[in-house]
Amino acid sequence: MATNLQINDHLLAEAQRVGRFRTKKETVNQALTEFVQRREQVRVLELFGKVDLHPDYDPKKLRTKR
Repeated sequence: MATNLQINDHLLAEAQRVGRFRTKKETVNQALTEFVQRREQVRVLELFGKVDLHPDYDPKKLRTKR
């Protein structure tokens, strides 16, 4: 899907240099991927302390060698 965007040239060049990407497209796609992953991680962190575990849950049982 072709899209025209006005992207900060200096920021794009810096991201391309730091990420060692060969193309602008590769740089933007990686940046978007990382953005989505980071946002999803934040959603998971927001659940910390809000999930009730089953009373019989024993994490040590899951650590046994197989």
